[in-house]
Amino acid sequence: MSWAGFKKSVNRAGTTLLQKTGQIERTVDREFTEEEAKYRIFEKECQALQKDSKAYWDAMRAMTAAQTRIAETLETFYGAADRTSDGAMAGHAYKRSVDELDTVFNRELDGPFRTTISEPLGKMCAYFPVVNEHISKRNKKLLDYDSARSKLRKLIDKPSEDPTKLPRAQQENDEAKEMFDMLNDQLIAELPQLLDLRVPYFDPSFEAMIRMQAKFAEEGYEKLSSVQRYFADNVRDDYAAGQLDAQVEGILQEMRELSICGGN
Repeated sequence: MSWAGFKKSVNRAGTTLLQKTGQIERTVDREFTEEEAKYRIFEKECQALQKDSKAYWDAMRAMTAAQTRIAETLETFYGAADRTSDGAMAGHAYKRSVDELDTVFNRELDGPFRTTISEPLGKMCAYFPVVNEHISKRNKKLLDYDSARSKLRKLIDKPSEDPTKLPRAQQENDEAKEMFDMLNDQLIAELPQLLDLRVPYFDPSFEAMIRMQAKFAEEGYEKLSSVQRYFADNVRDDYAAGQLDAQVEGILQEMRELSICGGN
């Protein structure tokens, strides 16, 4: 930071302190305050959307990977028992189905997700530091204006013996006000425009998200439905009637009766 910049920072810190103690009047711009509040909500929501969309896709990627590992284990279990049984055939078909589903995810969905959702969110969030820099600059110029205005009023109320002080203070006040008004008016005009653009900007991403979710669900249903033919038609009815629970409990009881699992 240059010496001039350091002096400005010190002067602004002093102005802030004097404003807190009521010695310098603070300019209140309700229009800007309202627009900034709306912008802050938008900023927070976009950052949360970026974080949640990444978490969602990471979870999808983790789910397909876990599903593949489950299929590998089941195929091993059933294949080791009897490779010609319906269970072994179902295990193999399930493994093949989840492999295909994982391929669909990585080849047909992962890339489009980055292109249509992740990257647009990243680009939108990249604007926030730039906008925040403009807001910070506007707030600094407001402190400069409040300070210059205070000095001018003091000279008007109590004229100095130096006749050059009042014109100089007037010039400093006018220049500070002009700089502040320019930044303030720009933000008041452009912050609402930025917020108005959010819906058309995110429309394609929203549509892409729905289409990709539907694609994954449809592919999953289609591929996993082919595994159902290896199971008896009455399995679903038995489950609804609670008969499968009884079968599982019966097998567990047989396990308990084994000497290596029993309590004796």
